[in-house]
Amino acid sequence: MAKASPLPLRIADEIRELIRSGRAPVGTHLGTQELADQFSVSRSPVREALQLLADENVLQRHANRGFFVRSSRASPGKSARNAEMPERSNAYRKFADDWLDNRIRDEITEQFLRNRYHLTKAQVTDVLMRAVREGWVERKPGYGWRLLPVAKTAEAFEQIYRFRMLIEPAAMLEPSFRIDRAVLAEQRRTQEEMLTSGAASMPADRVVLNGSLFHEEIIKMAGNPFFVRALEQANRMRRLLEYRAKIDRERLRTQCSEHIQIVTLLEKGDVIEASYMMRQHLSGALARKSPRVHGPEGHSAPPKD
Repeated sequence: MAKASPLPLRIADEIRELIRSGRAPVGTHLGTQELADQFSVSRSPVREALQLLADENVLQRHANRGFFVRSSRASPGKSARNAEMPERSNAYRKFADDWLDNRIRDEITEQFLRNRYHLTKAQVTDVLMRAVREGWVERKPGYGWRLLPVAKTAEAFEQIYRFRMLIEPAAMLEPSFRIDRAVLAEQRRTQEEMLTSGAASMPADRVVLNGSLFHEEIIKMAGNPFFVRALEQANRMRRLLEYRAKIDRERLRTQCSEHIQIVTLLEKGDVIEASYMMRQHLSGALARKSPRVHGPEGHSAPPKD
């Protein structure tokens, strides 16, 4: 088989990350058009990426049905993207920081990114693909890219957490709330791994992602897509600011422990107590993470004007 070009290899790595993070569990159907829209590419490189993963037995191809996730243990790929990871990651951070600090406009071009961050065309594709996946960049109709609003201020960050303190515990008390024990088992495994070993060396973006996924999986049990969409949007809006914050590894242990306690209460069927604890957990997280208190880098914030 001919060597795959860089773009399908990079898309394959992005799909691996979807699988490793739990956003595409075993059995999930991976639609070509859906992935193309998500990564802002055409269907051709997506099809090639899916076939690469099928050849590695990460995916399974069913005739006339498409590709399905076969294994949740997708190992990191060996593409050129991985070799360029430090440069790509640094460029992504600079791009995100410039947006958070209002140093760039809300509409940009790929050439602008190439010139500003001294990137190749392939590296720009990587950076934009990640930003699209994280939910703060979208392609404009026709030409260029649009940067979407995120929680840039301490006030906005706090408002998001207070919104979550309303909807997440309430969703758990909805008549439609149904406990999914398979989901709870998977979340327990993830949180216990972070608590025992993973969190000490896990990249900050993965820590934030695992936390977001925990809450999104719980709220899905309410069976109301409006709750889910509201939380996903709130998480996207706060994610960049949390990536930039200094991760307190000791306090992270508290977060993981509280997640496990919520799982335990739900496994026992004690939904009311789990709902109460969810509100307490979010309230404590706001106190620990608020930029109003700690500043964007984990230090004391300057007095408000």
